[in-house]
Amino acid sequence: MEFRYLGNSGFKISEITFGNWLTHGSQVENDVATQCVRAALDAGISTFDTADVYANTAAETVLGSALKDERRESLEIFTKVFGPTGPKGHNDLGLSRKHIMESINGSLRRLQTDYVDLYQAHRYDYETPLEEAMQAFADIVRQGKALYIGVSEWTANQIRDGHALANELGFQLISNQPQYSMLWRVIEAEVIPASKELGLSQIVWSPIAQGVLSGKYHPGKPAPEGSRATDSKGGSRMIERWMSNEVLTGVQQLKPIAEEAGLTMAQLSIAWVLQNKNVASAIMGASRPEQIEKNVAAAGVKLDAVIMDKIDAVIGPLAERDPAQTKSPASREA
Repeated sequence: MEFRYLGNSGFKISEITFGNWLTHGSQVENDVATQCVRAALDAGISTFDTADVYANTAAETVLGSALKDERRESLEIFTKVFGPTGPKGHNDLGLSRKHIMESINGSLRRLQTDYVDLYQAHRYDYETPLEEAMQAFADIVRQGKALYIGVSEWTANQIRDGHALANELGFQLISNQPQYSMLWRVIEAEVIPASKELGLSQIVWSPIAQGVLSGKYHPGKPAPEGSRATDSKGGSRMIERWMSNEVLTGVQQLKPIAEEAGLTMAQLSIAWVLQNKNVASAIMGASRPEQIEKNVAAAGVKLDAVIMDKIDAVIGPLAERDPAQTKSPASREA
């Protein structure tokens, strides 16, 4: 495993972050989820990402239990705040001071830790003054409940505004967590240039495009049983945009490129996002321990220019690049 600095800070994280998003506390049994966390640790992963909204707080509980006997100083634990939790009442979501301050305490209890290394605004909240949210984050840092602050899926302008307020309040934003893959490149035009300028790194999610870039789905054929495309708990909705015959045909053309690089298609996809110098880490989820053992091999891989050009020739025309696709809900009811 290799490690990279997160933003303009002295804080290092593993190139591969283990994320327990759609699976833990929801789609797989807790003992299997724990086995996945153990496999991540065995593979050298030290960085773990979750959120209070995942499985309505259950994912944090699973992760906390799985990591409770590990040396805390050897781990980097991330979580997020914004989405609706608990009974989903009128103050159970957003970036109000009330919700942020209550949410960090709940996350720490579930994660069985005194602090998180990175606390992230899961989305931008148009209904709460940004000054209110950033003051709450500043207070959380001063209280020692979070060491660093990041955001997720913020636009370039939102990052600029948040960064300026953070500086005024005596702390800095060091990261953004966006979706990024060969098929989803919306951060390249605006978010990445702004982040480089301001000293933020990307911690990217869905580098395999919900599993589509693994090559498991074939044009004109039904999705394999048990795959995300057949999951009725949310997975199928997330993946449906990539399930067209055009995209799946293009993805299959990656197979000989991956073989030329000595990688699986999934490893190639993870290695591809890590070639971007503004990406500090790629988040990898898993429902089985062996998935981690295979995909972690993408860490440290350097793809040469020929391979990168071949990938772009095949997938580039199919990729979504519109910066406007980086957006948060317009209202808390969205």
